[in-house]
Amino acid sequence: MTFHPDLVVGLHLADDAGVFRMPGGTLLLQTVDYFTPVVDDAFDWGRIAASNALSDIYAMGGTPLTAMQLIGWPRGAISFDVLDDVIAGGVEILQQAGCVLIGGHSVDDREPKYGFAVSGTVEEKNLVMNRGAQPGDVLVLTKPLGTGVIATALKAGRAPEEVVSRAVTTMVTLNEGAAKAMNRVGVHAGTDVTGFGLLGHLSEMLTASEVGARIRVADIPLMDGLRSLVEAGLFPGGSARNLEAVRPTLVAEGVEDTSIRILADAQTSGGLLMAVAPERLDAMLDALVEERTPAAAVIGEIIEDDCASIVVIGS
Repeated sequence: MTFHPDLVVGLHLADDAGVFRMPGGTLLLQTVDYFTPVVDDAFDWGRIAASNALSDIYAMGGTPLTAMQLIGWPRGAISFDVLDDVIAGGVEILQQAGCVLIGGHSVDDREPKYGFAVSGTVEEKNLVMNRGAQPGDVLVLTKPLGTGVIATALKAGRAPEEVVSRAVTTMVTLNEGAAKAMNRVGVHAGTDVTGFGLLGHLSEMLTASEVGARIRVADIPLMDGLRSLVEAGLFPGGSARNLEAVRPTLVAEGVEDTSIRILADAQTSGGLLMAVAPERLDAMLDALVEERTPAAAVIGEIIEDDCASIVVIGS
């Protein structure tokens, strides 16, 4: 494990991006993310991959600056014309974010993979970490859950077209607006909800902050059609592993299995999860509405708990 006097966030902290203090005091943010296709349309896959990679920069209150493209491509099996569409989608989102593509690397791979290493900056006063949540803070979520289940249903040929279309729209929506709201209003802690699901990323926040949380199922925004897909048995293996990982600290009060599974669903390009001081809640919700985030949902609160427990309350 590497330590350096200017390393603010590194491998020793389970946060969204690495943070390094540059000469002059500006903080450099660095992150990397890439994955196999989550939708059938190549252009949409590229857009989703870019939005997802940029999300870690936004989750820490930063502004993305540059990106390096990462490609794994089965050159003998899939036309490079398809790759052109993937790249076009990624570039569109980078341009939307004002992030400059400056290079990258590709390898011949049996399974297609695509993503980015992204660098950004943040002023120290705006740096958001997943530690610092305090008892009494309100938990706010900026996108609905469901992308993991919907992607699984799509692969099985059982996802309705309109459900997939709405999920894609959510996934390609940048968390830029949510980051601007965090900078303007201020939060005690924050993270994005991606591969570990809502429960997994919340658990990381609680462990880092040495607190617990109480969340209400009825207040958590979900994508249309999600519950019926889970009830039909369409639940990703990664999401199941997420659930098993948090079970030791999970307390469910009147919650059916479907809801618990949804809370553990592995997300792609999910929203931001923030711990907001109660006196700043109204200003935060107003800011999120102004920024037109997909959701601005109050889903629970931080509680005193040395065991980092997550209490899930049913309807």
